[in-house]
Amino acid sequence: MDSITHIVLGAIIGESIAGKRIGKKAMIIGAIAQSLPDSDFLLSIWLRPVDNLLAHRGFTHSILFCLIVSILAGIIAFYWNKGNMTRNKWMLFFAFELSVHLILDGFNNYGVGWFEPFTHDRISFNVIYVADPFYSIWLGMGCLALIILSKNSPFRKNWTQLTLIISSLYLVYAMYNKFEIEKDVQSALNNQGIISSRVLTTPTPLNNLLWFVAAETDSGYQVAHRSVFDKDDSIEFTYFPRNAYLLNTLKNKEDVKKLERFSQGYYTIEVWEEALLFNDLRFGQIAGWTDPYAKFAFHYDLYHPDANLFVVQQGRFSNWNSETVKLLIERIKGNKPRNKNIGKLKINN
Repeated sequence: MDSITHIVLGAIIGESIAGKRIGKKAMIIGAIAQSLPDSDFLLSIWLRPVDNLLAHRGFTHSILFCLIVSILAGIIAFYWNKGNMTRNKWMLFFAFELSVHLILDGFNNYGVGWFEPFTHDRISFNVIYVADPFYSIWLGMGCLALIILSKNSPFRKNWTQLTLIISSLYLVYAMYNKFEIEKDVQSALNNQGIISSRVLTTPTPLNNLLWFVAAETDSGYQVAHRSVFDKDDSIEFTYFPRNAYLLNTLKNKEDVKKLERFSQGYYTIEVWEEALLFNDLRFGQIAGWTDPYAKFAFHYDLYHPDANLFVVQQGRFSNWNSETVKLLIERIKGNKPRNKNIGKLKINN
């Protein structure tokens, strides 16, 4: 999740666990604890963009890191705040905060290295967008209320419980949406005779109601968007070839290997003007709900690797404006674009 969400969630969890023992300091310590895994952003100062992609949410988001930091931070907190909580309780405090961070990030599409350094496999459930205001707003309201209320207010417990319950229920709702979307997609693929080895479903930006779909075939991907409010069962797919043969023009393929691992195999290659782009499909398309052939949000220039700063973020909100947002809302509501070129079925397995 985004940093602000982790901060407010950490503060609320801190209040829930240790608020009665150490007062409002529990919120500050909780916010810091929840943010510790994201300290890996410092690596971006020294690492090349492609290496930074794998370093982020790597070892600092692993179970081993969680164990080490929980022990060390617990010991430091115990001696710094002696008398209020036992050393073991401090360790459990940090372990719980860090575990929640790791689990929550696993719900996003970026991928989390839970088992680093023993394996480089990434965990990603693709359930909730990295920044979802419908999840975070309740946590923000609860954190604000806890800041305003006095440390002895009887309402502190109510706000803590309420915000944690609502945000947790939203995650359950998000998982239900994913289940329903995947069921609809598989049905549509079967009806259209599209043979797919695996299917990616992930939320579009800032919501959990409109989903991006990429069904992998032998030579590429069938891509579409599906809203939980779509009124019909049909899904119109657009075909994107993988174009792996274009990689043969590269002499050094070390970056490609790293990108393939990062993308979990969901990628296409395309020539764009004077660039050879590696597209990671997991991040969807730039306003793809308006144009089925829209450029992919994540695109890494293989010809100019040092020009890929902020490569993940560069396409997420490119060319967004008030009209784009209106069209997003309309598509969420189940209103499909009427442009004759939009959503045209193009199958090539």
